[in-house]
Amino acid sequence: MDQTVGKHRPEPDDLDPQYRWDRHLPAWGTMGVDFESRIEFDRLRRYRIARAKQALERSECGALLLFDVNNIRYTTATKIGEWERDKLARFALLAKGKEPVLWDFGSAAVHHKLYSPWLEPENCKAGLIGLRGTVPPSFGLMKHHAEEIASLLREAGVDKLPVGVDIVEPPMMFELQKAGLKIVDGQQIMLEAREIKNIDEVALLTRAATMVDGVYHQIYEELKPGVRESQIVANANRFLYENGSDDVEAINAISGERCNPHPHNFTDRMIRPGDQAFFDVLQSYNGYRTCYYRTFNVGRATDAQRDAYKLCREWLDKAIELIKPGVSTDKVASVWPKAEEFGFPNELAAFGLQFGHGLGLALHERPIISRVVSLDHPMEIKEGMVFALETYCPATDGYSAARIEEEIVVTNKGGVVISLFPAEELPISAKY
Repeated sequence: MDQTVGKHRPEPDDLDPQYRWDRHLPAWGTMGVDFESRIEFDRLRRYRIARAKQALERSECGALLLFDVNNIRYTTATKIGEWERDKLARFALLAKGKEPVLWDFGSAAVHHKLYSPWLEPENCKAGLIGLRGTVPPSFGLMKHHAEEIASLLREAGVDKLPVGVDIVEPPMMFELQKAGLKIVDGQQIMLEAREIKNIDEVALLTRAATMVDGVYHQIYEELKPGVRESQIVANANRFLYENGSDDVEAINAISGERCNPHPHNFTDRMIRPGDQAFFDVLQSYNGYRTCYYRTFNVGRATDAQRDAYKLCREWLDKAIELIKPGVSTDKVASVWPKAEEFGFPNELAAFGLQFGHGLGLALHERPIISRVVSLDHPMEIKEGMVFALETYCPATDGYSAARIEEEIVVTNKGGVVISLFPAEELPISAKY
């Protein structure tokens, strides 16, 4: 089946999609239509569960027990709302040779039986382990589910093998161990599964970036003296939700003297003439996330502010030039300045400022690119990865700073940037 983004056989065991990178990556609309082959969600679901099963087969584990909502969505294609992201209220079990079993919050399990036909109905169960301890472990829910999980693993014939767990409440881990299960780290197995995106994931990430393009045009038009950082954040949230976002995770809005050092938040500070201001939009479309910084000046810019922006851009472009399959992440991190060269005492204090990170259902996936970890523990960049590269440069005035970030799809020829709001030169809003 020919695709605009790539060519991908839709069989469930096809784990190595063949991309075609000879055309511009499409920014599909949100509707399903009969006259274009857009995102195919059935293919996306098959691809993700096949990747997870393959990663599990390559591991020492007999099963994966998942509490991380990103891993649950990846393996079961279910989602019940952002409110549950930090509750540890849902969990899923993927055993070798078996289909996933999902324990969900109350009536959501019944809903899945009706509207999620890719799941086996008997594998959609209601479950609860305690909502991060608010239901005391002594009540017995954790013990009940631990024994239930152990029974399912015995039926699958994998109860003697380790069980990979991604995140877990300590009392639940203790109950799993009491039930005779050996618990090991399962997050690395799932990160391995999720690091290569298929054409549908690339299309969803591109669509998510397209929405942020629009946010930045809106910010450019409204960024002027008298507007507060919080107003910009509120208007950006409205734009995103009206255009299909399912989660605005955060919007950083940092201006003026707040730019250096970077506080990673927003306040009610009022914008002033001459401010340097930068923003980060973290949101998702159908679960697929953005991390996308842009810097502006308000009305005018000083030489120090322009110089900071130019250097920030140069550091970013040097990294982008290196992006292609087979390059290791230490090579990318090595072109960024040492922490001491831009005012920080060590690399850990500067972590996240000259930075790269995978994008997908989570904000931080593989690969992580940083002088903190990559120089000694490099990873290989692979075709089909999608990640963000971000740089930061403080200005010599002591308080301004520039921050730029690009989202990149790794093709067989190099990196393709999908964050398209212009950032080659410092944008000046409300010009005087």
